[in-house]
Order: sequence, then structure tokens, then C-alpha cells
Amino acid sequence: MLKAVIIDSSAVARGLLNTVLLDGGYDVVGQGHTCASGMALMVKYHPQMICMAREQMESDPQVLREIRSTWPKSLIFMVSSEFDAATVQAAHAMGVNGFIVKPFKADTVLNTIRNTVIAMVKRQRAALAAQNDGAAAAEGGEG
Repeated sequence: MLKAVIIDSSAVARGLLNTVLLDGGYDVVGQGHTCASGMALMVKYHPQMICMAREQMESDPQVLREIRSTWPKSLIFMVSSEFDAATVQAAHAMGVNGFIVKPFKADTVLNTIRNTVIAMVKRQRAALAAQNDGAAAAEGGEG
């Protein structure tokens, strides 16, 4: 079961997303209304998944760099009601893995998370295979 932290200034949004994640089998270990409170929860619980409101990311862009350096394997989801191409591109560049759209529809949220996890695993396996192929080629060339 993946541990999750939710960071959103809206208590209603946090509550709704919390319900969706719990019903989907995730372990929501904490909810914060600011980046600072969210970071404290991450230090305490070391979540594998972080759902952060777009407004929080935009108000403190340094927080994403800190999350990426401290928890490089965590999945980061941007939560917002609006996504334009420039926002998505900038978010990917900052290390965001996926996007959760408000208003929350349970099936859509859970499918988004599942598909992001699957894509991440595929990328990791491909990178590992390429690394192993490179090592095998290097060993074969030394003979």
C-alpha cells in the first residue's frame, strides 16, 4: 500500500481527495494546508506519493526541487481544476509525474495514479535493461 501526503489549502479538496485515495486502497498518512506543513509530514512519514495543489507548487517552486532531491522515487501529482499546455510542460520539467483534475471523480483519479505508476515502472525497467545491456557489452568487449 502506497503512503500518500496531500497538500492543498482547501480543506474540502483535501477531504475529498483523502476519501478517494483511502477508498482506492492508499494509505493517506497526512494532509497539509501549506508547503511547510506538507514537508513536515513528508519528513515524518516518507510517502511514496505526494498530491500537491497547483497553487502550492506555484507559490513555492523551491519545494518541488527539495522533494525531488530528498525523495527522488516519490510520485508527485499536481492537483488543479485547470491545466494548459504550458503548465503541464513546466510541471513535468519540475519533476511532476502526473495530474489529478478537480473536481475529483474517483475512477479517474485512481486510474490516473495507476497509469502513472505503471508508466514509471516501465521506464525504470527499460533503464535497468539498458544499463544491463551496456554492462554486458562492456564485459564482452574486454575479452
